[in-house]
Amino acid sequence: MTGPIYKLWMFKWTEAGYRLSEEEQQGNMAKLQAAYEKVGGKQAIACVSRWSAEQWLMFGLDEFPDIDAVQEFHELLEEYGHFRYVDSVSMLGTKWEPW
Repeated sequence: MTGPIYKLWMFKWTEAGYRLSEEEQQGNMAKLQAAYEKVGGKQAIACVSRWSAEQWLMFGLDEFPDIDAVQEFHELLEEYGHFRYVDSVSMLGTKWEPW
């Protein structure tokens, strides 16, 4: 599949994530940013949603150049242990051009 590919995501910290110090949380976010840069992805928007949807702390939309970049990004997150610290759901899609 050729790109761009969009990834809608929602996340919240796990208990392990809440136990991280602010410095450790920032370090994890720096790894996340490095993963975006490595695969050519970008975060189009990230929104705090806890005030309106208690189940999720944040949601956002990422843009990746193609499906290979999405898969490499996921592999990097696995390598960093990202999913130990967050619960998340996501959905992939492509831009719809109706007419």
